[in-house]
Amino acid sequence: MNAPTKFPLDVEPAAPLGKRVPTPSDLEIVVRDRRFGRTVKHGRWWLNNDPIATAWHNALSLTFPRGEAFFIEAVKAHREGTPPRLEAEIRAFVRQEINHTREHIVLNKSVVDAGYDVSAIEQRIEENLALTKDRPAIFNLAVTMALEHYTAMMAHEFLANPKHFAGTEGETGDLWRWHAIEEIEHKGVAFDTWLHATRDWSRSKRWKLKSIMMLIVTKNFIKNRWIDTLELLRQDGIEGPVVKLKLAWYLFGTPGVLRRIFPAWIAYFLPGFHPWNHDDRALIGRAESEFADAVMA
Repeated sequence: MNAPTKFPLDVEPAAPLGKRVPTPSDLEIVVRDRRFGRTVKHGRWWLNNDPIATAWHNALSLTFPRGEAFFIEAVKAHREGTPPRLEAEIRAFVRQEINHTREHIVLNKSVVDAGYDVSAIEQRIEENLALTKDRPAIFNLAVTMALEHYTAMMAHEFLANPKHFAGTEGETGDLWRWHAIEEIEHKGVAFDTWLHATRDWSRSKRWKLKSIMMLIVTKNFIKNRWIDTLELLRQDGIEGPVVKLKLAWYLFGTPGVLRRIFPAWIAYFLPGFHPWNHDDRALIGRAESEFADAVMA
């Protein structure tokens, strides 16, 4: 394992629109080059022997390799002319996302090795990404910004409430906690890149596109992950109306990750929103104190 890399961000702050943005001046984006699941394998239902919880997180993981490659390209497409601090944050963001992609490829292979056919899910992901090829690059950045808010919201919830990964087999829980730590650290990068790229836009134009894209992303994200989760459960012989009710309860009842992130989702539409309006870096320190390998060389 390589030593964590701390990117030097002590350069002039990014200041889109001639104003300081709420990204903390003492923020560190640390690239923790961790590897998981190479030696310790997990069972078919690795999350507390719960098929529904496992299927939901497997469905999420299957989106990450292609999705994070999309995020990287969307942000890099608008990095020209960014202030030095934001440029450094983009470099760190890219490094973190590349590592996340690598580790979720390993996790996704273990899903296949457990006997699941994920070809239909991967084809649906590929088809959805193909729709982005011919549209303006700024639209892809707006989608990335919305999805990065989703990952940041869920990362906060995963670290704030350890019950989400209680009873996890092998190193899979460590993988998700490591991923969550770094998603919180770079949660403002896509947003600050958006502010830079749209610095000549009016506030109303910026808010309109940002909000419309979040609504579209929310519809597609929940619909597609719902379909993917049910597909994985079907391959376990678990299907029918009762299963759909149990999945809905898992997401909106207990532990209810989608219910619990709803206030943060609403905040995205408010005037003056910025991901760092809520500084939750304390969760990183708490998680790292319980997960020491994340910061050890």
